Amino acid sequence: MSDVEPAVVPPDEGLRLDSPAGRWVLLVTVLGSGMAFLDGTVVNVALPTIGRDLDASFAGLSWIANGYLVTLASLILVGGSVGDRLGRKRTYLAGAGAFALASLVCGVAPNVATLVGARALQGVAGAFLVPGSLALLQTTFHPDDRAKAIGTWSGLAGITTAIGPFVGGWLVEAASWRWVFLLNLPLAAVVVLVGQRHLLESRDPTIEGRPDLAGAALGAAGLALSTYGLIQESPAVGVLGLVVLATFVVVEARVAHPMLPLGIFRSRQFSGANAVTFAVYAALSAVLFLLSLVLQQALGYTPLAAGSATVPLTLMMLAFSSRSGALAQRIGPRIPMTVGPAVIAVGMVLMLRIEDGGSYVSQVLPALLVFSAGLVLTVAPLTSTVLAAADARHAGVASGVNNAVSRTAGLLAVAGLPLVAGFDASAEVGGATLLDGFHRATLVGAGLALVGAVVACLTIRSDVLEATADEEQEPCYSCAVSSPPTPHREPASSAPVK
Repeated sequence: MSDVEPAVVPPDEGLRLDSPAGRWVLLVTVLGSGMAFLDGTVVNVALPTIGRDLDASFAGLSWIANGYLVTLASLILVGGSVGDRLGRKRTYLAGAGAFALASLVCGVAPNVATLVGARALQGVAGAFLVPGSLALLQTTFHPDDRAKAIGTWSGLAGITTAIGPFVGGWLVEAASWRWVFLLNLPLAAVVVLVGQRHLLESRDPTIEGRPDLAGAALGAAGLALSTYGLIQESPAVGVLGLVVLATFVVVEARVAHPMLPLGIFRSRQFSGANAVTFAVYAALSAVLFLLSLVLQQALGYTPLAAGSATVPLTLMMLAFSSRSGALAQRIGPRIPMTVGPAVIAVGMVLMLRIEDGGSYVSQVLPALLVFSAGLVLTVAPLTSTVLAAADARHAGVASGVNNAVSRTAGLLAVAGLPLVAGFDASAEVGGATLLDGFHRATLVGAGLALVGAVVACLTIRSDVLEATADEEQEPCYSCAVSSPPTPHREPASSAPVK
């Protein structure tokens, strides 16, 4: 490492996005979060090959996806809180290193059980990696550049998500599905080495007292039990999980220094944006999980062809996500967050035209283009709204909440697919049965996306002053995308730490 000290940003200014230091921070946060996002989609296209190689049923394939999501969703609140308390840079880089080690175990797994266990370890590491990326952006960049930085992050991170199927298909055909996981090792090395030099440390100096260990344990256990109960179709376990989550809320309301400050939910913007997140990401997760299976096992695409089919989505995210974030900063988030999910729903309805024997250009491509246009309109404004609605000192927790919501939504959606699509989870699924189930899932997904559009229209406000007056909430929770957070405590609450 060089002995040159990185610049320390004055707390009332922050880095500018067009500065060299700002670009380094953006690179490291995109690569780190992109690893976690990439693993969510790159694995999907490899699932059929993994299933044949390891003799996995549909339930086994679901657990390969869900083993990661269960631990990620269960611990992501803990990860955000730990970053706020111990340091966001430290937590982020530790998560990147642990993610690489878990990926190595995935890459050498000899059977389904080992692979599922290693995926669970990836989720644990991802819980400390994912919320840190957004928290670092929110606390590092100048207020005037935060929305644009988050928009750029959304676009570039979205590209890693979208390019996942293509990369996964190429790796499966050119080498082995194991390289889908081993690819994370060099990426993590870049994140740790570059991040150690260029990321600025920050934490919440207002945190006092002992860590909220009871809240951390109850939150993780409640989410894990609830999702496990759904996946295993065990009502008793699911109900137990809900009881534990209710206890978690009671504890957080009473302790002096909670892991999850419930006051952030007083913001209509914050609560509404998270409700939109749940509806939209449940729809996205279910449909994208099935799309790769349909293209390969029902329509006869090769893994590479199935991955290449989503390239238009990648190009759309690359070209327009940053502009979408800038648009939301100019006109407010309400319109993009209302129109975007509605356009996603239209794209999903167009997927009903995908049939065996149809051409890619006439059936698959139009649906993907409309679908990706909706994603472009939705993702950056949604992310910016969530972070801007909370005080910067709670950046880690706010990001953790939103990531927990999105991951839990995806987890529940994938776990519920056999019920929605009419599959037998204990058997292999393909051909006409898979295609019919996909069509049913896309209709449900379109309905969920429309619910997200309605919720955004009713709850997201572009006029922050009017929203504040209506809700009578503290100013630290009242900020819209078009204005920076307005902390009511020390202005240096999220200042970089030397």
